[in-house]
Amino acid sequence: MLQVLGSAWPLLFGLMLLMLGNGVQGTLLGVRGGIEGFSTLQMSVVMSGYFVGFLGGSRMAPEMIRRVGHVRVFAALGSFISAVLILYPTFAHPWAWTLGRVLIGFCFSGVYVTAESWLNNAASNENRGKALSLYMIVQMIGVILAQGLLLLGDPSGFVLFVIPSVLVSISFAPILLSISPTPAFDTTKPMSLRELYGVSPLSCVGVFLLGGAFSAQFGMAAVYGAEIGLTLPKISLFVAMFYFGATIALFPLGWLSDRMDRRLLILVVAAVGGIGAALGSGLGTYYTALLIAALVVGSMSNPLYSLLISYANDFLDGDNMAAASGGMIFMNGLGAISGPLITGWMIGVFGPPGYWLFISIMLFSLAGYAAWRMTQRPSLAVEDQSSHAPVLMQASTVTLEAAAEWGVEHGEEAKDPES
Repeated sequence: MLQVLGSAWPLLFGLMLLMLGNGVQGTLLGVRGGIEGFSTLQMSVVMSGYFVGFLGGSRMAPEMIRRVGHVRVFAALGSFISAVLILYPTFAHPWAWTLGRVLIGFCFSGVYVTAESWLNNAASNENRGKALSLYMIVQMIGVILAQGLLLLGDPSGFVLFVIPSVLVSISFAPILLSISPTPAFDTTKPMSLRELYGVSPLSCVGVFLLGGAFSAQFGMAAVYGAEIGLTLPKISLFVAMFYFGATIALFPLGWLSDRMDRRLLILVVAAVGGIGAALGSGLGTYYTALLIAALVVGSMSNPLYSLLISYANDFLDGDNMAAASGGMIFMNGLGAISGPLITGWMIGVFGPPGYWLFISIMLFSLAGYAAWRMTQRPSLAVEDQSSHAPVLMQASTVTLEAAAEWGVEHGEEAKDPES
């Protein structure tokens, strides 16, 4: 781990600065939208825009890199991110913010593809698992720390929009000055939805449902907090609890997934997450209960993505991993786009508890589908499973492919200690 950190720290430091900027803008817009008088439905459209752009970027960024190179793509997209962050308070209108969120989502997706390509190229087969773990930890730390930055200024002013813009601009320096461009890579056409469903119905349906739950959590958390009248410090801590829960639970659940039937673990984790969301819906008037609900939901829903990806990898060979990863991201993106929109509608119909109600429906549906799938396909022997590799839902195809390859290779080595 220290060896990876020593060789890739400039890249990881730059990525953490990027996550600080991204984490600030997501929560800040939810708070500022309430100050500007935007309705919950309008804010749900704004927040959904990020996931529209992110899905588009995940499809187009590899081709952009192939044509003009990693450095140009990274610098261009990063510049757009910095500019949009400054423009948010200048054009405080729902449609302007929606367009800004689409552009920022597109740019962040491309930035992740580029940065992950560099990181993957710098890692070897021996330390790729550690590199993936460090990458995930850096991302989570960046988003958690970002919530504290919201306390440095007034959300009704300009300063809090300037801070993430500066952080994103500074993030370029350690990355671009410390690494060399990686060779251009070939784009791979994703699997059709029918093929993807045939490989792993549970993973296919699961990442779609989880995309909705994830985007609702993080896209609408600040909007929900403002809706129930929480102060800015309380909203910041509330949002941070989702990410803190994900950070502490991802590795233990990954360890468990290598030692038991992954479908059973997916079922249990999704059900516990649904119970946590139901707790938030029923006891949402108590702030302590909200923090506990956020911790439980975050610690269950985020690791679910890794579990679902690992389960799909159990049934893939090396030739299909790249195509499958693109298909998984597409399905997850479709679910993510719908999450804020449906959550905004449910808040309008059921009031603030509708935020938690939507998340609980998604997670309980995933648990129920996992239970049904356990009756349709025999369990895979634990020793035949690939090794779990941690990935987050904002990871690009580069990381998903690297995680899949590492998981298969590491799983084979575990079966044959002499290899």
